[in-house]
Amino acid sequence: MLTDNRNRKLTINAGGKLIDLSRPQVMGILNVTPDSFYDNSRCPDASTVAQRVEQLVTEGADMIDIGGYSSRPGCDDVSPDEEKRRLAIGFEAIHRICPDMIVSVDTFRAEVARWSVEECGAHIINDISGGEMDDNMYDTVARLQVPYVMMHMRGTPNTMMQEQYLQYEDVTADVLQYFAAKIDRLTLMGINDIILDPGFGFSKTIDDNYRLMRHVDEFTRLGLPLLVGISRKSMIYKLLGTTPTESLNGTTALNVLALMGGANILRVHDVRQAVEAVKIVTATIP
Repeated sequence: MLTDNRNRKLTINAGGKLIDLSRPQVMGILNVTPDSFYDNSRCPDASTVAQRVEQLVTEGADMIDIGGYSSRPGCDDVSPDEEKRRLAIGFEAIHRICPDMIVSVDTFRAEVARWSVEECGAHIINDISGGEMDDNMYDTVARLQVPYVMMHMRGTPNTMMQEQYLQYEDVTADVLQYFAAKIDRLTLMGINDIILDPGFGFSKTIDDNYRLMRHVDEFTRLGLPLLVGISRKSMIYKLLGTTPTESLNGTTALNVLALMGGANILRVHDVRQAVEAVKIVTATIP
């Protein structure tokens, strides 16, 4: 059954709009990168970026999450200037094609986040490191007063799957404890719109990922919106012995489980299928 939302804060102020997350939202992924793990999502130039934005809009995305730095293991490092150059291509396409779209910027760098909000009109900061990779991130979010997606990860994209980062007493309890400590800190800094992302696939084994999914409803007890991003990840294709390209069906199955566990935002490559999953789940279990 769907999680009881009565004791959760499920509105965020994004771009001057009050967004009600009690109706699950679909966040479409826009990778302005040449090396993201799912090759069909890569948009290395302005033409492919524009085509991708058109597709996301047509399929019904509520939000677009734009990233210029691949976070897959073994990814190339990208300078802040190159990250900004890539992001600028995406922002231009979004503002031209769908100027009213809510836009999230996927970056762990405080300076890139500030630039994206102040100069490019981003509404949400999506930080895969939860503030661990840039000591200035929390101060920046507090100053900008924008919603902050705080994801759980240990290490960096290039080190997160090393053995020392995969040791948990209880993965669900450990991630909950991590969030609880950071929520207190962020709240004291005046950051009001916090969204939690358990970080499926980041510094977690396949078994860890499925344990998290089994108990995903426990994250709703922290009283904040929950974002789940499992789209075409290795927890699907390694379990099934397939590839990212063949992982849409598994993605949809996990998205349904996430929605039933209380997820408020699905971050996905395949927007149409996620929109349909949201409609079916909410119609089945009001």
